[in-house]
Amino acid sequence: MRMRDVKHRAIAETILDRCDTLAAISELPDGILRQYLTDEHRRANQQMADWFASAGLQTWQDAVGNQWGRLPAADEDAPRLIIGSHLDTVPYAGAYDGILGVLLGLSLLEYFREQPALPFHLDVVGFADEEGSRFGTTLIGSQALADQFQPAWLDIPDRNGVRMGEAMQQFGLDPALVREARLDPESVLAYWEAHIEQGPVLEAQGLSLGIVTGIAGAKRARVQVRGQAGHAGTTPMRLRRDALAGAADLIGVIERIGQQGVSGDVATVGDVAVRPGAANVISGQCDLQLDVRSLDDARRDAMIEKIEQQAETLARSRRLSIEFDWYHHAPAVLCDDTVRERLTRAVELTGTIAFPLPSGAGHDAMAVASVAPVGMLFMRSPGGISHHPDESVIDEDVARAFEVLIEAVHQQAQRS
Repeated sequence: MRMRDVKHRAIAETILDRCDTLAAISELPDGILRQYLTDEHRRANQQMADWFASAGLQTWQDAVGNQWGRLPAADEDAPRLIIGSHLDTVPYAGAYDGILGVLLGLSLLEYFREQPALPFHLDVVGFADEEGSRFGTTLIGSQALADQFQPAWLDIPDRNGVRMGEAMQQFGLDPALVREARLDPESVLAYWEAHIEQGPVLEAQGLSLGIVTGIAGAKRARVQVRGQAGHAGTTPMRLRRDALAGAADLIGVIERIGQQGVSGDVATVGDVAVRPGAANVISGQCDLQLDVRSLDDARRDAMIEKIEQQAETLARSRRLSIEFDWYHHAPAVLCDDTVRERLTRAVELTGTIAFPLPSGAGHDAMAVASVAPVGMLFMRSPGGISHHPDESVIDEDVARAFEVLIEAVHQQAQRS
């Protein structure tokens, strides 16, 4: 075994130990939950600040609550290479989603602190809110960097009625200064994000790392299927306007259209609510939650058009009404070609296959892409499990990802 391998595996163990430390910062007694502008958010940021400071690095919290660390270049006016991910979680999360990427970045700063000075600032950001668990608005931290923070968000209440603006003030932030978090696009070389795959593809391929080609654009709809409630024992089958039966047919239509797409095209019904919801009553209304994704927005929209057309045909045949309320839209983001090539080359130089794959899940890179070139490195997720306490990673994969990031930084330095 190469000495370098031994050293990188030891660093991987440190990274995973730090993941465990952050996992202990939780609102839940029996699971992991860190939400935006909570005491757990504050404690996680402070822990990151302590790690940055103890390594002799610069650290600060920005105007929206993102936590930063920096290995400065000799020239104060040098550009920035930013590496990061998010520190918040969903309820009953795993210990690695987002957090692992931030801690890989921290170890990278510690590593390069002992090397010759880089010609750029090497920055790491732990985003304050990617998941949207508290206020239902995702990518808050990274959208602030992209100058896309919407003032209307300040009035969004959490489940306890606390508005985001109030929570910011309680956290010690000034809502009027949120725009101070925005990036100057001229100062940023690129944004890199290392993340667990959150899916089964790399494991199925027998590979440890993947190069993300792009992040799927998503549209979500509330779908209302309305029929006529009736007595289950007295209404003949041929006279029924059963909303649940119609919704079941619609779900089959949606699944078939998703299966007809190319790789990365997906269509999912993730929630169904039936009314009145009794064993002896024909359903009068069925509400669905629909999610459609693709790396190509035009292809995704074509899938949606097919779904709506076939839903109209289905509604006529069953004498139902079917209405779509498209309430969420996130455009697809392609990773920057130059960044992809740099990460691909780094993976190959470390002796690993550089496998390209799309990301069906959203990431902070989606928001940052509007102000900087972005790229993502995936690590395999055993069992494809994520957003779950059983989420896991393989130590060797973390060590390989760390080695790849070192090589990629060296390549960036040679070209800067």
